[in-house]
Amino acid sequence: MSEGFGLVVRFVMRDEAAASAFDRLCVETLQGIKAQEPGTLVYVTHVPDDQPLVRVFYELYEDRGAFEAHEAHPHTKRFLAEREQYLAGVEVTFLDTVAGKVAGQP
Repeated sequence: MSEGFGLVVRFVMRDEAAASAFDRLCVETLQGIKAQEPGTLVYVTHVPDDQPLVRVFYELYEDRGAFEAHEAHPHTKRFLAEREQYLAGVEVTFLDTVAGKVAGQP
């Protein structure tokens, strides 16, 4: 796992309508990720308990190159361009893998 690369992103929505629209954008984006990104190992959106206007993304890539390929896809570029209208704030934390367990790997 020494080459793994990940990030956690915390998004705060402007309001409930923005949260709903953001969730739809995420579903559309995920279709492209599933179809075109073999190097994207995990891409999950979470809603923290008791924080309905917050979304937390957990993303795990084979390596930094897979992340860069993810960023270059049209579906990701669209997501990055459109998300701003729904947000009150965003915080990104990049993660380098030290050790861990991955399904299907020793």
